Amino acid sequence: MPVITFNAFSFLQKKLKKKQIEYSNVTMKLKQGTRAKDLIRQVQLDFEDVEVVFINGKVAPFDTIIKDNDRVALVPQGTPGPYRVLLGFKNKKL
Repeated sequence: MPVITFNAFSFLQKKLKKKQIEYSNVTMKLKQGTRAKDLIRQVQLDFEDVEVVFINGKVAPFDTIIKDNDRVALVPQGTPGPYRVLLGFKNKKL
């Protein structure tokens, strides 16, 4: 069972807080073979809410399998322009 550190940013934090789901430096146990999109479902978010998944500080496709000790972060749609460039996902094809 992979154990990860999970974070959600910006507007996603509000959505998760309403659902009483922790979102900041949370240690989570996942089933073997869990993909990023499975994690999005698990925390009860819609795919349309999440623009980018970071795994260990790098942009990753939603189909990426999450491994033990990964750091996973979800970034919402609508992140302002300068941050998109700094975070490395401006015009990124996922």
